[in-house]
Amino acid sequence: MAKTIYLAGGCYWGVEKYMSCLPGVMETEVGFANGRTEAPTYRQVCDEDTGHAETVRVVFDETVMPLRKLLRLFFRIIDPVSVNRQGGDVGEQYRTGIYTLSEADESIARAELERLQGRYEAPLAVECCPLASFWPAEEYHQKYLDKNPGGYCHVPLKAIREAAQTAMLPEDDLP
Repeated sequence: MAKTIYLAGGCYWGVEKYMSCLPGVMETEVGFANGRTEAPTYRQVCDEDTGHAETVRVVFDETVMPLRKLLRLFFRIIDPVSVNRQGGDVGEQYRTGIYTLSEADESIARAELERLQGRYEAPLAVECCPLASFWPAEEYHQKYLDKNPGGYCHVPLKAIREAAQTAMLPEDDLP
């Protein structure tokens, strides 16, 4: 069964590459979510106060990769207590978030965030809410790290290389 979730984890290039390597992920697309302007460009999101987060649309087969497991794998590549920052990227557009299309998925995401909070003293900075809007980024941003293998990525390359192997771990062995 195909489902869609939207994940913001800092610069979308590395998040997209990591997600695309996971079994059960059928499609990814980078773009901008939950901002105040329509159809923003990358430059607008970087230079203006649009309120958008760099986000990856992830279409996945829930029979292969349940949402709980997908979120636990996502948590492995973000700093969930960092506010408006991941790696060297700083700004509101680099905030972390889980944007859902259904109340059921939001409930699962909130439960996973509550579980994750137990591992941290500081409050989590991962927003969790329904998707309000999503605008695809320009074509040169799509599959960026495939087009530019030496391109910048805050997600550790080791995590990307081991994504499929990590995904084979039992759900309970993930954070």
